Amino acid sequence: MSRDTPAAVPRRSLLTILPVVAFALLCVIFFLRLRSGADPAAVPSAMIGRPAPAFTLEAMPGLVGEDGPVPGLSSDELKGKVTVLNVWASWCAPCQIEHPQLMRLAREPGLRLVGIDYKDSPENGRRFLSRNGIPFQAVGMDPTGRTGIDFGVYGVPETFIIGPDGVIRDKLVGILTPENYASVLGRIRAAADKR
Repeated sequence: MSRDTPAAVPRRSLLTILPVVAFALLCVIFFLRLRSGADPAAVPSAMIGRPAPAFTLEAMPGLVGEDGPVPGLSSDELKGKVTVLNVWASWCAPCQIEHPQLMRLAREPGLRLVGIDYKDSPENGRRFLSRNGIPFQAVGMDPTGRTGIDFGVYGVPETFIIGPDGVIRDKLVGILTPENYASVLGRIRAAADKR
């Protein structure tokens, strides 16, 4: 003979069905987000539309490019023309995948490509660039990650598009790839047109 009272049977059924309903609701939400066409890598940044934070970062010791020693980087140098600021590190596997596209981007006319070596040792950063090429016109060392935090970086690589007025116009989270290169270049050109 069952000990269930008439009121206990519906309650137990409700407890069994509730997780299934919650799971189904989550599936519907995820499905609708995927169908919306929204870029899953698009992460809103509170910094977009604001001036780049003030910073001064030392040059990477011993880093020499085609035109001589590669200088450090400061926020004062982010004005005058469109600047693409890439935050990277030698220990970052996606940064290694992205690097050939940065070399390609460095050849684009009318923009300045600079980098911040994030939470890295100067020796490792220098070896990385010496081995893979130096796409940057300036590289600042951010060994503590303080400048990255000021920019709102939460993982590398991240790329900021900064207008000629020093205002952050856009942000790319994740790597620059052959597939998204044209789109990112369009976003960079759009930043140049906003004056």
